[in-house]
Amino acid sequence: MFETTADDCLDHRPGLPTLDPRPSSLDPQHFDPRPDPVTWTDQTAPSLDDFARLAREAFDGLPDPFRTLAGDVVIRVDDFADDETLLAMDIEDPFELTGLYHGVDIGRRDEMGPAAEPARIFLYRRPILDEWCERGDVGLDEIIAHVLIHEIGHHFGLDDDQIHHIEDSAD
Repeated sequence: MFETTADDCLDHRPGLPTLDPRPSSLDPQHFDPRPDPVTWTDQTAPSLDDFARLAREAFDGLPDPFRTLAGDVVIRVDDFADDETLLAMDIEDPFELTGLYHGVDIGRRDEMGPAAEPARIFLYRRPILDEWCERGDVGLDEIIAHVLIHEIGHHFGLDDDQIHHIEDSAD
């Protein structure tokens, strides 16, 4: 097993300057990109409220026409999908579902009349956090925005294949 401490980052040979392992200068000679090990001791996982704020920021950042079309959607953040949802979708592992659209998409509303209840987008905090940790190459805000936009796509009447095609062509 590999273990390290902050002291392992310093060269203590006599006659050589000691360098603080924390990034304190942009000078490449004195810059150590490793995070200060102390900074993670006081951190907690983002709360449901933190997720709601990030989802709101992502929604507010959408172009006006998309926000207008999705304006009546209720966005809800839960830790996981409930058991009934997982059973209905035939999902055994609750970490496999990061988001869900529930409602009548705007393309079918005219033929069905007014919706009995508002359309809802569920974002699931724990699976999104898990994906964020596994990937490690994007910010949490980006993953939340991605899941939110994916679910808004369902509100617009797109299925998963169509959404994935749009995502792939955007890359």
